[in-house]
Amino acid sequence: DVQLQASGGGLAQPGGSLRLSCVFSGSTFETSDMSWVRQAPGERPEWVSTINQHDSSTYYADPWKGRFTISRDNTKNTVYLQMNNLKSEDTAVYYCARTFEVGFDYWGQGTLVTVSN
Repeated sequence: DVQLQASGGGLAQPGGSLRLSCVFSGSTFETSDMSWVRQAPGERPEWVSTINQHDSSTYYADPWKGRFTISRDNTKNTVYLQMNNLKSEDTAVYYCARTFEVGFDYWGQGTLVTVSN
């Protein structure tokens, strides 16, 4: 079975940074594409970024290109999301998820990011 545990959220000021981590429990991390998905208050979940299992190719939704960086450490079964130049509109619960076909089959519990003065 797969379990995902996200952490690293918190309060940041506009222009600040946070680094989210997601630990993957299970034997298939190295063969899993991993993603971050966020849900802002009152809104639907939005895909943020994906990192490929094979060559660590990365993909980003337009709002986060150039500000967020996804990475993975296969020795630690962990995927990261470095969030820079944070904006108030980045406030959301961020979930890590395993990508499966065109969706996601396993989700972490989410970590809250609040960007505010």
